[in-house]
Amino acid sequence: MSKVLLINGSPHEFGCTYTALKEVADTLEKNGMETEILYLGTKPVAGCIACGKCGQTGRCVFDDQVNRVLDKLDEYSGIVVGSPVYFAGPTGQICAFLDRLFYCGGGRMAGKIAASVVSCRRGGASASFDRLNKYFSISNMHIAGSQYWNQIHGKTPAQAVKDLEGLQTMRTLGQNIAWLIKSIEAGEAAGLAAPEYEKTQITNFIQD
Repeated sequence: MSKVLLINGSPHEFGCTYTALKEVADTLEKNGMETEILYLGTKPVAGCIACGKCGQTGRCVFDDQVNRVLDKLDEYSGIVVGSPVYFAGPTGQICAFLDRLFYCGGGRMAGKIAASVVSCRRGGASASFDRLNKYFSISNMHIAGSQYWNQIHGKTPAQAVKDLEGLQTMRTLGQNIAWLIKSIEAGEAAGLAAPEYEKTQITNFIQD
């Protein structure tokens, strides 16, 4: 059974972000997917210190949940990242987590389905949504869309569940993720190989 990891980057384990992610997860499960929701917690998450050790070991020098995800990364067909909006951006915890996860394991993300989900009281959702999608779009991941930008509104979970369009957007997202995963699996079963990429060219705009 295909498995999707949903990462809750909110300090509130069962807040509005969870409400949105749970709607996606429930829809995925109805479509035959296995799901896992990872809560990052309230403790500080170390940022990347650019030490380069992960290039040698494939693991981060900070042995926390980043390494737990890296250990299981090949089990996931899709990854959904959720965050509340803080000053028109995602939380510091989720950005620090993703910086290190993608720096360590970005090369192993190719071909997976990806999506981001954001929750806010009022504004800043589209900027946060865009920030999170940047991780996926440079890692050869396939970003799933929905009927609207993946956002839910409300200050509390009780308010969030009243955002009927937001909840429907999450269900549509879940359907699309499941369909994309199944489509890729069907293609592989029919002998359609994954893309073979050229060796990455890195250009420095300051020339010697």
